[in-house]
Amino acid sequence: MPTPRPLLPVLLAWALALSSPAAAAAADDTGIETARTARQIAPGVRLESYDRLESDRWLRIDELVVDTAGGTGGAGGVRVEYLGGDGPETVAEAAARHDAGPGRRVLGAVNGDFFDVRGSGAPLGPGLRDGRLLHSQAPGTASAPAVGFGPDGRGRILRLGLAGSVTLPGGRVRPLAGFNAARPPAEGFAAYTADWPGAALPAPGGPAVELRGGRVAAPPVREPARRARPAPGTTLLLARGATATAELAALRPGDAVAVAARPVTGAGPVPWAAVGGREALVVAGVPQDHDGEPNDTAAPRTAVGFSRDGRQIRLVAVDGRQRDSGGLTLTGLGRMMHRLGAYEALNLDGGGSTTLLAGAAGATAPTLENTPSDGTPRPVPNGLVITAPAGSGRLAGYRVEPLGGVGPDFGRVLRGLTRTLTATGHDAALGPAPGAPSWSAAGGGSVDPAGAFHALRPGSATAYARRAGVEGALPLDVLGPPVRLRPTRDRIGLAERGESAGFGLVGYDAQGAAAAVEPRDVTLRFDRSRWNVTGDGRGGFTVSARTARATGMLRATVNATGASAELALGVGLEALPVAALEDAERWTGPGAAAAEGRAGRGLALSVPAPAPAPLPGSAASATPPRPVPLPELARSVSLWVAGDGSGARPDVRLADAGGAALTLRGPAADWTGWRRITLPLPPLPERPLTLTGLSASGARGRLVLDAVAAETPPTGPAPAYRTRPDPVVAGAAGVRARPWRFAVGPAVPASARNPDADFVLTGAMERPAFTHRGVRFLPLDTGRATLDGGGLGRMRSLRAALAAAAREPGTGALAVVRQYAPRAVDRKEAALLTRYLGEFRRTTGKRAAVITVGAPRFTAGRSEGVLEVSARRGGRTLFGADAFAAGDWLSVRPG
Repeated sequence: MPTPRPLLPVLLAWALALSSPAAAAAADDTGIETARTARQIAPGVRLESYDRLESDRWLRIDELVVDTAGGTGGAGGVRVEYLGGDGPETVAEAAARHDAGPGRRVLGAVNGDFFDVRGSGAPLGPGLRDGRLLHSQAPGTASAPAVGFGPDGRGRILRLGLAGSVTLPGGRVRPLAGFNAARPPAEGFAAYTADWPGAALPAPGGPAVELRGGRVAAPPVREPARRARPAPGTTLLLARGATATAELAALRPGDAVAVAARPVTGAGPVPWAAVGGREALVVAGVPQDHDGEPNDTAAPRTAVGFSRDGRQIRLVAVDGRQRDSGGLTLTGLGRMMHRLGAYEALNLDGGGSTTLLAGAAGATAPTLENTPSDGTPRPVPNGLVITAPAGSGRLAGYRVEPLGGVGPDFGRVLRGLTRTLTATGHDAALGPAPGAPSWSAAGGGSVDPAGAFHALRPGSATAYARRAGVEGALPLDVLGPPVRLRPTRDRIGLAERGESAGFGLVGYDAQGAAAAVEPRDVTLRFDRSRWNVTGDGRGGFTVSARTARATGMLRATVNATGASAELALGVGLEALPVAALEDAERWTGPGAAAAEGRAGRGLALSVPAPAPAPLPGSAASATPPRPVPLPELARSVSLWVAGDGSGARPDVRLADAGGAALTLRGPAADWTGWRRITLPLPPLPERPLTLTGLSASGARGRLVLDAVAAETPPTGPAPAYRTRPDPVVAGAAGVRARPWRFAVGPAVPASARNPDADFVLTGAMERPAFTHRGVRFLPLDTGRATLDGGGLGRMRSLRAALAAAAREPGTGALAVVRQYAPRAVDRKEAALLTRYLGEFRRTTGKRAAVITVGAPRFTAGRSEGVLEVSARRGGRTLFGADAFAAGDWLSVRPG
């Protein structure tokens, strides 16, 4: 199971590491790791997954680490092999069909080479399987960069080229310019066989002839129309250029023609398996600088790295084009691979192609680990797959997990509720092994024969799965009973009858600690004539509509405590107006002007003639007087477009909740008159979205736009949640009963006396960190946004303060003080702050609080045992403190 990295030792080590200016500069360069899990997949293969906070982005990284030290590669150990080659398909589909060989199994996989995405779909680089050339690189280079793997499991980066020939009647030998290449050469011969890895053969652009058994099977065809993959045993020989075309045209059925193709390397032996790549990321231990190159933009990335001896192999996927992971530039990717220990590394295809699968102990197949930027995995032509011996199949242990797998509440159960556990048997090699276990538990709960853990009392517990002397165990944390319940989604909107969507329920105890709430522990109330709601088999729920159009409400109530929550439901799309463009004269930008619309005023965008190279292409754009919000559940954006047949393209520019830009690109307007176009919204950007502009680009022309709308399910507003006052909220007497007090509010003149407070905290945040009567106060500057360096700076300050507070015996609590700035602090930074403070509280036994200054209203609550108080703007909130109190250490009187 994934093993969370202990926080407190990391914080202490991090604080010590910053003891020198050089170390601090290095930290500035690399950001900080915020979470890590690891799991062993098989001997010599593990998955490492972690988040990083950089100065300008979040990153989510998954690595498959393969260690072939000790000669464990080859037939008897771990291997990295060529994956796919039968036309574009998802990595999961290719891995499911991959023949690992007798007694072997598939452990993981990543996508591979760049490919001819708008043409044949074939990889652009070379490919080898079992030492045999499957396809050569696209024409234009004598050799191409690739990652190669030897029979002993070692890997390296090399250049692979084609050594091929065509022997014509009479013994004339001509060079073979391409073998199953994505594109035929401009001059010479190219051959295509049943190993062709694309979807359809490229347009030949010249005559072709079929060969069977080394002889011409039929007369040459001037321009063959058939584009299917040749049948096994058949070779399609193409000719381009005057000389090759004449020689091919002279062939007759029965003529002997031999085609030979083999891979060649610049140095060293030919590898057993290879996949092409593109940019070198690390060369001889030196990360490469790609600044200024066309592909050096932040994007999802896939890379392969090797240790100096080639024994350790890293297959790395970095998510991108998402708020939770902004992707990396090539230069940044090279630096990261170098930090991971790569002596050499190569960039593979990224973007929407980036995919990484990994197995788990006892699993029969690997599953998707990363989040592809398209929302779903993209079909790709090839990849790399890790295989290993299948193992004995004799039970050696159990992998025990909560139903639904890994999550932020992994291993937690609320008192009085249940958590369904799964036990997956594995052998000594972590391969699948049959055998149903018996269940038992120690500590604060019991387990029934079906594997449902029943939480009886708060504290630590352990669930055991046992059979014939073999066992697996899962430590569990039993929280208090649930006092609050929240769905993972406030609203669910379905487009049509039959569509479904999922949600989960999260319960919170009195300390704000969270755990999943399973279907068996709740009662649902909803209109059963309109909706179906069922358990999804993973601890959550699935909602589907029984009618084409409806709205409603679902209410969930925890059986044990009565805590409840509501969820708004809707089905059927309606076009909600977003921008009628009646104010078109207030939209500003080059080429924009008000015009007669379809009904009333419209917006004209005149695209000028294209600029001469190398200047950028032509475009017209318009920005609204203020950003226009889209409905949160919108599925698509539609607008009316009056085209002039020019082929100019309309675009809709959006920003997500964090300000990240997103562009919806419309079709080329090759029509005249009005036409309504609909542009689907991708699923990944963080909602809500705002419309930031309209534009037109491409061909010179004039488009008129009108009536921008959003197709949205009619769910209505999300339910309002009310929480009871937190126990820290007290009257004046309760605050005065504490040993000492401080205030939050407007600044007090130095001459004024503060009989009721030792000091006043204001929104200016001019004070550095300080300690007062057992409480370390850490002011955090929220003037800069999370992804403008502010988050990284704040988290560094927090980690240093946590490490200091953990070491100081006279410090009993840490209070983080920050200015109210919801647009500056994103949700991931806020969650990370709570996680760090909650872990600090659990590992040290000390207290923690977050005090927000200048909020629009007073609130008080707690999350993960950390007190969270927002002081109202303009008021004077008084705090009574006792860092070493037996219960709550703060009492608060709202101002």
